[in-house]
Amino acid sequence: MKKVLVIGGSYFAGRVFVEELVKGEDVEIHVFNRGRSPLRMARVNEIVGDREDVSQIKQGIPAEDWDAVIDFCGYEPSHIEKMVGNVPGKIRQYIYISTTTVYEKSWNLPIVEDAPKLSGPQSGLGVAGDYGYDKWRSECTLREACEPRGIAHTCLRPAIIYGYYNYAPRETYFFDLLRKREPIVIPENGLSLFNFIWVVDMARMIIGCIGEERAYDQAFNLASDELVSYPGIVEALGKITGKKIEPVLMPVAEIERARIPLPFPLDEHLIYSGAKIQRLLNIDYTPFKTGMREALKYYLAVQKKCQASPAG
Repeated sequence: MKKVLVIGGSYFAGRVFVEELVKGEDVEIHVFNRGRSPLRMARVNEIVGDREDVSQIKQGIPAEDWDAVIDFCGYEPSHIEKMVGNVPGKIRQYIYISTTTVYEKSWNLPIVEDAPKLSGPQSGLGVAGDYGYDKWRSECTLREACEPRGIAHTCLRPAIIYGYYNYAPRETYFFDLLRKREPIVIPENGLSLFNFIWVVDMARMIIGCIGEERAYDQAFNLASDELVSYPGIVEALGKITGKKIEPVLMPVAEIERARIPLPFPLDEHLIYSGAKIQRLLNIDYTPFKTGMREALKYYLAVQKKCQASPAG
């Protein structure tokens, strides 16, 4: 039986991962986080603790032969150092959930795993500018921490994640507009292209990497090869809902002046190649329209529940 330790795992991608992982009969699951959103799942041992407190890592996590540690919430090098150095027991594989924002901007598309990485924080983004650079630094720290300990490491870099439990205003931005019957404004050029990863596909790919020796000491992008644009999103929403949606086309400069909070780039591409992990695991990516249909079903179920609750 595989023993898996999940760091984080109570929100969005981590939660979906645990839900998918628990479907297997040959796995023992332990989840370590601050306990703010309990999972309350059968066969999941929840451990409350703060990863930044070494004593809580050492005292809370049982000493086991861990087949894999899956880290969803490592945001800076110190997070990695404390976890790798202090998890009780033996770790065979450390799977770190990184991000495609570790890459430098490039016109050489799609961006593959060995493309140049950030050499510093991204200017003009404020605090958010540190995110991708800190993730890359964390990847480097993971390699440095794992190699002398004989721990295999795997870095997974998801592109734009969408689906169940998403707390970021991505697909829900559009769902909210549809529900409120408000117009959907999109850039009139319609040229920006980006690719996504459905959260369930991401969970299955993480599971596929557990104990997979060909994934040891490797990095992988998680990104569907289906390119999506703002007009493509509107088209998908129309097909899903069966309604004709007429977006409002607006120049990028006007969108920026009006501070319309569109969730994706207005005038640049974010295109990554997820072919490497697809070849390794032989897993097909879910079509965008299919994933969005599932995301909308979940969104509507949540809205219905909120409306039915006394507070709603």
